[in-house]
Amino acid sequence: MGRVQNKACVVTGAGSGIGKATALRLAEEGGKVVVSDINVESAQKVADEIKKSGGIAIAHKTDVSDFKQCEDLIETCVKEFGTVHVVVNSAGVNIPGVFHEVSNEIIDKTLNVNLKGSMYTCRAAIPHMLKHKNGSLVNISSVNGIVSEPFLTVYSASKGGVVMLTKGIALDYAKLGIRCNAICPGWVDTPINYAHAEMMGGLDKIYKEIGNFQPIGRPGEPIEIAHLALFLASDEASFMTGSIVSADGGMTAQ
Repeated sequence: MGRVQNKACVVTGAGSGIGKATALRLAEEGGKVVVSDINVESAQKVADEIKKSGGIAIAHKTDVSDFKQCEDLIETCVKEFGTVHVVVNSAGVNIPGVFHEVSNEIIDKTLNVNLKGSMYTCRAAIPHMLKHKNGSLVNISSVNGIVSEPFLTVYSASKGGVVMLTKGIALDYAKLGIRCNAICPGWVDTPINYAHAEMMGGLDKIYKEIGNFQPIGRPGEPIEIAHLALFLASDEASFMTGSIVSADGGMTAQ
């Protein structure tokens, strides 16, 4: 216990899925967590769950596609907890489609949330991290930031951008005490994947045949990604920066 003891943590997209699991794990390990989500009711439920278990948390409504809201999110963390040590960028959207039929609005939303959202939150947090020369930024990319799949061209482009964003930040701040790493989950059992599953024949079909593309033979669970996010956030990963870590059940080993 205590792997992020007393560290001020921000988790976006923390109302559900990987973000929720990560917020809970950070709190279990002593982190003081700002639970951020565009759905503030969901964020509040997670914050209440943390507090009921004896942890420290507050909820915050944030649309990460808006830099001012990301800035306010980080300022809220600093106001409540004194600074910010950890940011986990988990907010994301996945709107699949045939590429030439995808609307400009969907392209903009996907890039604004998945890529610019991570960019904005990191950019808002870094000045505070520089003050104490310590910080860990963890970006949730996707296996589709490394390899693509049918109907995910726009999503893959956004997540590939997160991979390169992570490497660039890591190099810019490597000598200044700030680490930046990314996680590339495979197919995890969260609602963000359900629309894609429908385009591929339905969730039951996907899970029945998942061993064909994810050798471990099952979907991942949000907690399995949260364990990795906790490790990267903690000082146990002090020699890791610019790392792109796949947690994909063997998908990219093929």
